[in-house]
Amino acid sequence: MLNIVLYAPEYPGNVGNIGRTCVLTNTKLHIIRPIKFDFSDKMLKKAGIDYWDKVELKIHDDLESFIDFIHGKKLYLIETGSEKSYTEIKCSDEDYYMFGREKEGLPSEFLKNNKDKIFTIPMNHKIHRSLNLSNSVAIVIYEAIRQIGSKNIL
Repeated sequence: MLNIVLYAPEYPGNVGNIGRTCVLTNTKLHIIRPIKFDFSDKMLKKAGIDYWDKVELKIHDDLESFIDFIHGKKLYLIETGSEKSYTEIKCSDEDYYMFGREKEGLPSEFLKNNKDKIFTIPMNHKIHRSLNLSNSVAIVIYEAIRQIGSKNIL
């Protein structure tokens, strides 16, 4: 099973959309605290439609407990600024794809210590904004599915 990891997400609508995508692709969703909204938020429910109760969700108290949880499994950090494209990842069933918070990304010290794990979705650098978080997650999930085959989501 593929794994999407959200570090300290800020917008419930994004998380709702990501949860919906995870259900439809048989992907587990991991969320690392702090979380800036309540899970009863209307935007979360609206974006997740009636899928939210079907999301396979694991909440982690902090980044350190998440790293302990994965026990050295493959972790890829999807972040702007890397020279390596997400399409260079050799995807497998048990991978973890981590995305940072919408405004700030992943913690700078964590990125500095894991430079070899950073991959990016190519974007126009003339614009100083990134893709929406839920769009980025969908792009990466479907690249992994393309590589490993759709039999894993059926």
